[in-house]
Amino acid sequence: MKGRTILTFAALCTVPFVLVLSNSMLIPVLPKMQRAMGISLFQVGLLITAFSIPAGTIIPLAGFLSDQYGRKLIMVPSLLIFGLGGVFAGLAALFLEKPYIYILLARILQGVGGGGTYQLAMALTGDIFQSEERSKALGILEAANGLGKVAAPLLGAGSALIFWYAPFFVYGVLAFTAALLVWFICEEPEKEGKKEPLKSYLKNLQQIFSQKGRGLGICFLAGMLTLFLFFGVLSYFSDLLESRYHIKGFTTGLYIAGPVLAMALTSYLVGTLLQKQLAKLLKPAVITGLALQTSSLLILALVRRQYVLFVAIIILGIGSGILLPSLNMLITSASLKERGLVTALYGTVRFFGAALGPPTVGLALDLGPLVMFLAAALAAALIAALALFFLDEGELLPAKMLAPEKGSGDGG
Repeated sequence: MKGRTILTFAALCTVPFVLVLSNSMLIPVLPKMQRAMGISLFQVGLLITAFSIPAGTIIPLAGFLSDQYGRKLIMVPSLLIFGLGGVFAGLAALFLEKPYIYILLARILQGVGGGGTYQLAMALTGDIFQSEERSKALGILEAANGLGKVAAPLLGAGSALIFWYAPFFVYGVLAFTAALLVWFICEEPEKEGKKEPLKSYLKNLQQIFSQKGRGLGICFLAGMLTLFLFFGVLSYFSDLLESRYHIKGFTTGLYIAGPVLAMALTSYLVGTLLQKQLAKLLKPAVITGLALQTSSLLILALVRRQYVLFVAIIILGIGSGILLPSLNMLITSASLKERGLVTALYGTVRFFGAALGPPTVGLALDLGPLVMFLAAALAAALIAALALFFLDEGELLPAKMLAPEKGSGDGG
């Protein structure tokens, strides 16, 4: 990365950093919000779902529009809508006696905005960086996402010390700042040729999935499971810290920050390693990440000690940090002209995973932690087996990426 490209990418990294606050910043504050509004664990979990489902629904449309009209033209208004949703939620909590339903609606608005952010930043990174350098850039982008997860619980718990709804106003300040940075600093490569007709676009998209559907399907499943597990386990751990171990406030944020810091650092390191040894490490990284997730879930199923649980969740963060940059590389490299929509569909399943995690855990606790985490471990192990036997990185990556020493150029 040189010169202006560094500034462009730095501005682009603010997008995943801001977006990840959407859910992670609320995790340590959920028990406080539950008490303040007098709602159930399931209802407070819906504050995560209310954002993630509309975001996941909007992502494919945002991806298609970005392929047609440009990434920035979709990304910047989306950031502004995201910020406004946060401000509206904060105002509802400030002025209304029973604000829950209005906060839920404001979170839906945030989700609409959030659907046009991180996945487009990922697609634009694929546009800017070519060949094997893309893996490092995507690793840094996932690390920015991870660092947002590190900062989020601390920022959420810290701001909630002022008043429980303060995190909603933080969304507005940071999202508006990111929108300005992307608009004025981020340089988007000019698209070649004319806008592709819809019929031709959809035909090419169908061809991509007919040729590469098996590999893409495994990547989609792995990405969805990772976000499902990560947010579900963190919401469970946040509630457990308060209900069983009587740990509250900013200390909860510190506990939650541990696994997300592990994920962020691992994402950066894995992105760097993939740049150097892409062909050798990509599939093993996917399988290793899923294996570590499985191991973590088995520990969570069988052990109830506080610090052992914490170590298990750290392992979950490391496994996710190995897995996500690898999946990002496979997804963004599977197509060129339709990269925005393919990446967006991947983002959709990730968001649905994040949306379903906390409320599912809230309901599944009736079965007990043993059954719940053993079932999750089985799901992770099954996807690892699918990756082992059926994932072919050569099916998704262009030949130039698998053999970079033979030349450089567009890796998309």
